[in-house]
Amino acid sequence: MLQRPARRCEGTAMGAIVLDLRPGLGVGPFTLGMPICEAFAQIEQQPKIYDVVHVKYYDEEPLKLDIVISFPDHGFHLRFDPWSQRLRLIEIFDIKRLQMRYATSLIGGPSTLATFVAVYALFGPTYPGTYDKDRGVYTLFYPGLSFAFPIPSQYSDCCHDGEAELPLEFPDGTTPVTCRVSIYDSSAGKKVGVGSLMDKASAPPLPTGSIYMEEVHAKLGEELFFTVGGQHIPFGASPQDVWSELGRPCGIHQKQVDQMVIHSASDPRPRTTLCADYFYNYFTRGLDILFDGQTHKVKKFVLHTNYPGHADFNSYIKCNFVILVGGSFPDVNNYKNRITPSTKWEQVKEILGDCGRAAIQTQGSTSNPFGSTFVYGYQNAAFEVMKNGYIATVTLFQS
Repeated sequence: MLQRPARRCEGTAMGAIVLDLRPGLGVGPFTLGMPICEAFAQIEQQPKIYDVVHVKYYDEEPLKLDIVISFPDHGFHLRFDPWSQRLRLIEIFDIKRLQMRYATSLIGGPSTLATFVAVYALFGPTYPGTYDKDRGVYTLFYPGLSFAFPIPSQYSDCCHDGEAELPLEFPDGTTPVTCRVSIYDSSAGKKVGVGSLMDKASAPPLPTGSIYMEEVHAKLGEELFFTVGGQHIPFGASPQDVWSELGRPCGIHQKQVDQMVIHSASDPRPRTTLCADYFYNYFTRGLDILFDGQTHKVKKFVLHTNYPGHADFNSYIKCNFVILVGGSFPDVNNYKNRITPSTKWEQVKEILGDCGRAAIQTQGSTSNPFGSTFVYGYQNAAFEVMKNGYIATVTLFQS
């Protein structure tokens, strides 16, 4: 697991913060289903509050485990589905560090213990929860919200057949204190708690017509097709064509230097030659479109996977591309092979064949702590591959 460096030392926060609790929806500025880039935007807007932030992920297999944004000083973290990169679960793991406001009442923090009795009084009656005997944890469920309580072994008999009398009090008159709070989407009637129950949390469904994670079909050497809106962008399209199909770009910038031109036998210009080509950046689609500076026609598409561990992580939303190989466009069902952001490099080679040695791309060693990537070129595509074998970007062009 890798982490971003903390912005300051942990454990020096000035008291607990107060965040509004919205069962089934979120806490504070963090809403279930939000893309990870929106969460980072909220963090950047409040640097004095969220000034110690850890980003954790499984570097070797980034699709295997959640991407986690953790706030150790405030006792909670955000779990993002590794494929869609949308927030699926919020967990408060240290209730003494985070005070929550529900309606007009406060719970948690150093001054308001989140005891079983206090939780039951604030949120009202509910069905009996579940007792995990192996973990010694009793979980109480409300729609989109659960509270986990540790049960001392000497009081395990209070939970008969996995349930308990509510509100739960021990024979000595004490009541357990929450050790974990989970906030999750309850639209499917799920109950999410600790252990394996945590895996049941999923991001809420996307709104109808949302372009987030829309499939973008690419036929090598021909065009891109956007499946939600039905837009076609072929090579050779003009800026006006692209603007009318995809709308205003998020940014426009001139390509400074074409560093790969030295590898082209048909173009012997020095690699320091300034390039008049320019990009339309569609960060919210995970896409860059390069125009020829002389003809003003589309010459390249750059598709971004937004994997953590790459220098461009969080600069683009993930592009859910499908590169179609060996069929007839536009009938996507006729294609024998597909390359997606989940396709590893070894699988790409099985589909397209071996292309030989890679060019090494450093992205500037001082600004990129993740090391170099490797660029492999084919007739109509170049794949930038991370050290873990996953695709970082795909550049499509016409040979």
